[in-house]
Amino acid sequence: MSFVLHLEGDNIAIKGATKVVSSTEAQAVIEIGEKSVVLSGEGIEVKKLNLDEGEVCLNGLFSMIKFASAKGKKGSIIKRIFK
Repeated sequence: MSFVLHLEGDNIAIKGATKVVSSTEAQAVIEIGEKSVVLSGEGIEVKKLNLDEGEVCLNGLFSMIKFASAKGKKGSIIKRIFK
């Protein structure tokens, strides 16, 4: 799945989002297919949320943007034990 991350001043727009995992004033975690984007900083707020179109807009003072694998996508417990 493709996505677009647009930075402009204190605003970040993410297109291609499938889920907002969590959002606090210090951190937001947005799921994009099987990946996730972790945004850290201060005063983070979700300004626009439209998951039908895959769009999330956030505002705040961002200090870190990290891309990671989405949690919970590891498969069944049996597969993990016997790999």
